Amino acid sequence: MRSSAADRGSRSLAAALGERRVLVVCGSGGVGKTTTAAALALQAALEGRRVLACTIDPARRLATSLGLAVLEGRPRRLDLSRVATRPAGAMWAMTLDTRRTFDALVEKHASSEAARRRILDNRFYQQVSSALAGSHEYMAMEKLLELSADDRFDLVVLDTPPTRHALDFLEAPDRLMGFLDTSVLRWFLKPYFVAGRLTLKVATRTGAFALDLADRFLGLQFLQDLSEFFLAFEGMYAGFKERAERVHELLRGEDSGFVLVAGPARATLDEARYFYRRLREKDMPFVGLVVNRVHPDPLADAGPVPRRPATVDAALARGLLRLMEDQSRVSRRERRGIARLEADVAEPLILVPELDADVHDLRGLREVGERILGGGRARAPRRRAYLPAQARG
Repeated sequence: MRSSAADRGSRSLAAALGERRVLVVCGSGGVGKTTTAAALALQAALEGRRVLACTIDPARRLATSLGLAVLEGRPRRLDLSRVATRPAGAMWAMTLDTRRTFDALVEKHASSEAARRRILDNRFYQQVSSALAGSHEYMAMEKLLELSADDRFDLVVLDTPPTRHALDFLEAPDRLMGFLDTSVLRWFLKPYFVAGRLTLKVATRTGAFALDLADRFLGLQFLQDLSEFFLAFEGMYAGFKERAERVHELLRGEDSGFVLVAGPARATLDEARYFYRRLREKDMPFVGLVVNRVHPDPLADAGPVPRRPATVDAALARGLLRLMEDQSRVSRRERRGIARLEADVAEPLILVPELDADVHDLRGLREVGERILGGGRARAPRRRAYLPAQARG
């Protein structure tokens, strides 16, 4: 039986699905975050919206939830005919290709064809463009900015990677910006490289010693590749930073919303509490908190005992009773943790019971979405006109 608070939470989330332009689904790993994101996207599509579900989770769990063998780096339209009970909108799904997105940014913002080729052909760039600290998250933000301006979609649901550190998704791009800012490394590189050319003559004995160490541990070829990369990248940093700031503005705007997913275990509830506080501190629009895979209490929900119970083996009866008592203890422990979380947050929680099997197709996702939304449904509003990214300034 759903509580009135849970119903309020479901209605609030359903309203966001029907009205917002961007929903970011976040939380720690192993709590059903990706399944929740896909289920919410499907519910919005079934209510008439044109929805894109995009995952930046390297585990590729979204493809499994959708019943697909593989998910590509561009939108793939899904067939909703088997799960739609009335005329529906449309749903696409895709995964983030960090390297392809980074390449596209370089091609777009490089000052010249020569600068573009110097970066894309650079061995340092080719090796680490997908592994730089924060690059995956920055490219996710870049892709989100692009997709939010795509008129094919009314709603973009973004599934973020699982994290043990709240808000890595929002903070990691700042680390990438710090790395790409050539002023950070210029003090080290400039004594030895001029316009990408290795200068073996150094002015001081200390400089010669440092160059000798770099040669032994890194190799002069690596240092030359590194220098050429930063020299070619110089001038593009401002554009990257400006777009990152625009994404922050997008995420704080009234067309966006954050959905936090937690599990009933104490550790994930603690992470959810911390994540929620940090989102509030950063003034991010919060639209729902889902506690997934909650165990029911079999003793509390068993109902009245029949007057004439069937005859069962005594040992089996004792085993079943112990099993029910164990499950009841687990349920009560989870409910205590959930109650503590509920006391610390301003929004009502949406509790979703654990399913009997994993979700691996659209029918399963529809069931999950219906459990999340309960009586609330994601009503599609009248379509609005969205300006392209470059016109939104």
